[in-house]
Amino acid sequence: MAGKKVFHTGRAPEPKGPYSQAVIHDGLLYISGQVPVDNATGELVRGTIEEETDAVLHNIKIITEEAGADMDCVLKVTCYLADIHDFPRVNEVYERYFLQYPPARTTLQAGKLPLDVQIEMDAIVALPQRKRTYPRPHGSRRPRNKKS
Repeated sequence: MAGKKVFHTGRAPEPKGPYSQAVIHDGLLYISGQVPVDNATGELVRGTIEEETDAVLHNIKIITEEAGADMDCVLKVTCYLADIHDFPRVNEVYERYFLQYPPARTTLQAGKLPLDVQIEMDAIVALPQRKRTYPRPHGSRRPRNKKS
């Protein structure tokens, strides 16, 4: 596919299967499902739903920032929960990551999540457009407006 670029940062957990950490296409960053992995140790975070949610969102934040955006640029999040009753507790953590411009979101209860975690999230992020710069030949200047 033309324009598709695989994105990877060593600051976030390595994919555990045959998929990319993220993919960039047409100015959008598609972040694969993130489970609660401590990016410093590579170990699963096994704790409360709040602790697991924080680990997932922290990794989404790292990938987003490494790609040149911030959490205000996140357009859409899909949240998969092992238990839908955890929804209010997940929201408490989620709100801390999306203070000003919360993205669109879908939340659902999954039958079973990978590695028996309590939560998984993926995200779509709008990457800031970069202005193209065109080098000027050495010594060139814009013509001055002549006054008549």
